[in-house]
Amino acid sequence: MNATLTRWLQAPSIILLFIWMIVPLSLTVYFSTIRYNLLYPERTGFIGLDNYRFFWTDPAFMPALLNTLVLVGSVLFITVILGLTIAVLIDRPFRGRSIARVMLISPFFIMPTVSALVWKNMLMDPNNGLFAALANALGGTPIEWLQDFPLLSIIIMVSWQWTPFAILIFMTSLQSQDQEQKEAATLDGAGFWAQFRNLTLPHLARPIAIVILIQMIFHLAIFAEIFVTTSGGPGVQSTNLTYLIYIQSQQAFDVGVASAGGVFAIILANIVAIFLIRAIGKTLTV
Repeated sequence: MNATLTRWLQAPSIILLFIWMIVPLSLTVYFSTIRYNLLYPERTGFIGLDNYRFFWTDPAFMPALLNTLVLVGSVLFITVILGLTIAVLIDRPFRGRSIARVMLISPFFIMPTVSALVWKNMLMDPNNGLFAALANALGGTPIEWLQDFPLLSIIIMVSWQWTPFAILIFMTSLQSQDQEQKEAATLDGAGFWAQFRNLTLPHLARPIAIVILIQMIFHLAIFAEIFVTTSGGPGVQSTNLTYLIYIQSQQAFDVGVASAGGVFAIILANIVAIFLIRAIGKTLTV
């Protein structure tokens, strides 16, 4: 009786979650198989896989796919390494540690659009930005970051905002580490690197997996930073799949092609997630 009651109580939330996920996905798949341009609504009709062919043969598709993989991989590498390093450093007690923790975590709570505007206008601007002022003070030439290194600029912005997330997860996990093991290792003569390799890193294996999986999901959909700063340019140098789908839907008004791109993005996200889960699972079992 209790099990039956539990199922009935869970049913509304499960049904709502099912509708929330399946209905948009079904509509996206449906629109990806029809000709549906908002400028020519009278020409709507079933065309099968033509939208997918058009999306895949778009000259901007391969650069956007490569930029997406480079962007996600680079940000994951930077945030995990930097977040792990900072978390281990601030795990040791020192004066002002509470304030340092708050300041290190705070960038994560800034909206992506605001963060992008700060980087664009206050830091990377070649005329009035902080980086330009430092270059001039050192006798160098200011770099036009968004023009000369657009993808690298996006990577820096996203890494700056998501490193605090990694710091927060790792810092919280370090609080539950067995201190008696560390004290015993210290008494046995184990140095910092030996303790980090044999105690701290295995303890953080699962938090690292969580950080990678969560960030991978969000980074595949990076949009605000690109929209605010580079608009995918110059050319397609900073265009990712999400921004390419935006171009098809909001600039070309082609809902069918954009939906085909959305389905491809979903498939790509699942492939990457499965690959990461298996790779991380093997690492955790070693």
